[in-house]
Amino acid sequence: MGALLKPLCSLGYGAGARLRKASAAAFAAVALSVPAWAEPVTIAALGDSLTQGYGLPQEDGFVPQLEAWLRERGHDVVVLNAGVSGDTTAGGLSRIDWTLTPEVDALIVALGGNDLLRAIPPEASRANLDGILAKAEAAGVDVLLIGLEAPGNYGPDYKAAFDSMYPELAEEYGTLYSRSFLAGLVDGVDRTEALTGMMQSDGIHPNAAGVLKIVDTLGPYAEDLVERAEAAEGS
Repeated sequence: MGALLKPLCSLGYGAGARLRKASAAAFAAVALSVPAWAEPVTIAALGDSLTQGYGLPQEDGFVPQLEAWLRERGHDVVVLNAGVSGDTTAGGLSRIDWTLTPEVDALIVALGGNDLLRAIPPEASRANLDGILAKAEAAGVDVLLIGLEAPGNYGPDYKAAFDSMYPELAEEYGTLYSRSFLAGLVDGVDRTEALTGMMQSDGIHPNAAGVLKIVDTLGPYAEDLVERAEAAEGS
């Protein structure tokens, strides 16, 4: 170390000081040219029992499986479980302010199933979802809105109003949109086949294998959400 310091000392105070300043300036330039380590993208998943992982070990629920799916594809993400069993769109609206904490970069909204079970008028559900999306927009948070399709037993008018509120709101707010949370289970197969081996005994909630199929379908939409959040963070 002494041998390394001697050349600096032999230059005299002024020259040594100039060299030290030049070295410091060079170091600063290099440091500024290297981007700071990016924080993980934090996604809050606002939903009901399907999001919460009802009836499953924690690691088998939608949120942990989605986080693992994204990480396996190289995304540095944290997915927060903001799912509450039995929640409606009204419940989601009542929780959105404290869900959108400062670290949240993106939001998944998957609500409406319990509105269907309670036959809540679609205009009320739509107003609640509108309120959630407006809060996210005000917070500068990117959103993936996941829809759900109403059964036909409430009549064609109810079904048309319920089914259309998701894509219409997604277009209005410029959010990402996926047609149905359950698309991975039911698309391309009959209902009986879809339920076989994919559902818990209640016939309502997916088991771990069912959640995996759901995540495989919704994962690319979530990946787009992460990329949007990353782009917004870098701009």
